[in-house]
Amino acid sequence: MAVGKSAIGHQLAQQLGVPFVDTDAVIVGNHGSIADIFAGRGEHAFREIEARTVASVVEDAAGSAAVISLGGGAVLDSGTQQLLGRCTVVYLECDADTVAGRIARNSGRPLLAGDAMARWTALFATRKPVYERLANLVLDVRHGSVAELGRRLEAALRVFAAAKQEVEN
Repeated sequence: MAVGKSAIGHQLAQQLGVPFVDTDAVIVGNHGSIADIFAGRGEHAFREIEARTVASVVEDAAGSAAVISLGGGAVLDSGTQQLLGRCTVVYLECDADTVAGRIARNSGRPLLAGDAMARWTALFATRKPVYERLANLVLDVRHGSVAELGRRLEAALRVFAAAKQEVEN
């Protein structure tokens, strides 16, 4: 949450010349704002919408190259975790200092209502082990511009793909 998934994902997709899909943007386009979904229907309803959206996006991209950005909590769904087993998953690693300014500028995050940094810290503590378990690659996003991070991620993905190809042959 607030680590730069959308910006870095868009940058990477542009570099690779492949489609970029932000599942949060798809949800907003189909169902309205995430804050409104939380307020009107609750987190459980949002998570159901999110899981269906992720499944649809991943299925639509099957067999082709695409960059898909998931909301920070999407990986908590067991079905989503299974789907991601067929994908190359990148964990954008950060810390509270990295996201503090972004969170302060964006008050539209329903899970961060109240003491945003305390909530972020608690959510991150719960999610981090899942991110680490699912990730094929980890990119430290604490330093560097979006363009620099995109280049570093592209290079890491190329090394990962080559190593995977060697194992398969």
